Amino acid sequence: MLIPILLTGLLSGATPNVGDTAPDFTVKDTEGKVYILSEMVKQGPVIVAFFPKAFTGGCTKELKAYTARHAEIEKLQGRVLAFSTDDAETLARFKADLKAPFPFIPDPEAKVVEAYDVKMPIATVSKRYTFVVGEGRKVLKVDSGGDAVDPSSAITSCSQAKPASPFAAPAAAAKDAPPAAKAPAAAPEAKSKQ
Repeated sequence: MLIPILLTGLLSGATPNVGDTAPDFTVKDTEGKVYILSEMVKQGPVIVAFFPKAFTGGCTKELKAYTARHAEIEKLQGRVLAFSTDDAETLARFKADLKAPFPFIPDPEAKVVEAYDVKMPIATVSKRYTFVVGEGRKVLKVDSGGDAVDPSSAITSCSQAKPASPFAAPAAAAKDAPPAAKAPAAAPEAKSKQ
């Protein structure tokens, strides 16, 4: 399942823009926990942050900023996945050093980096890019270079994302409503087929 999705990203050869569908991925973090983008976005927006190299100045500043503002992101039902082509051991040390409360994803073979077309031309290192991915894997915001060091616009984009469970409140209210009011409850099922 992962290979066709990554190949689609490789063959498209274009960095996703706002409004595009972000390439899906299934990855493991430094602790071995699995993350599937298409599942994560059902719960809220996901900030996919690609950074070039652990322990370097710009990357340390960027990831410290996400660490400092993590509670703010969680309030917006957002989550952060920090990607680098560094190996798992290096990223585990970097995450521990920063006391970062979000997953660091090693991508030493640059599979996801290439799927998002953010690999540097010669070296197997990612460019600095941040994608905010919302419901249906739609790209809500893209920042690159120096703009991606500051998480402010990514966080703002999380606040503009559709609510993670648009049918949760109406479903609860519909419990006491007449049967005719319960008809919209079928919508989530149709929605999940996208």
